[in-house]
Amino acid sequence: MNIDTYKQEAARLRPRLLLIARRYTGSDEEGEDIVQDCLLKIWMMREDLSIPLDALAVTITRNLCIDHLRQQHLTSLPENQITGISDIKDCDEEPIERMMSIVHTLPDMQQTVLRLRHIEGREMAEIAQLTGSTETAVRKALSRARLAVKKQYSRRKNDD
Repeated sequence: MNIDTYKQEAARLRPRLLLIARRYTGSDEEGEDIVQDCLLKIWMMREDLSIPLDALAVTITRNLCIDHLRQQHLTSLPENQITGISDIKDCDEEPIERMMSIVHTLPDMQQTVLRLRHIEGREMAEIAQLTGSTETAVRKALSRARLAVKKQYSRRKNDD
């Protein structure tokens, strides 16, 4: 891939990647940093890549966001994500923190599928494409993740 093609692809992908990064991090500045890191990684691999780069760029961005969140040891969603989820801003934040701490204990695939489906509102086919798996595998991972969260949430609620 030559420089001009890379610039065109980067310009085309940047708004979508920023949206994804901002949803994960809850911050414009951190989102910008993550997208910049993603585009740098793609630049370093440009000779081995072919267009379109959408799936690769989204996957790299998602993974960088997850790494960033792990480094910060977040136990709750950023405020702007909480208000974007179906009017839960009036709720007590303790159940949300409990839920997110449970989600952070799930395997990577289950965390990713839950976030893409319930926070970003993605469709199963799109999640399958982004994760490089089948829709059936995504449905199973989502089902297992929901079940694990439900069990752990009930267990922790009963312990309190």
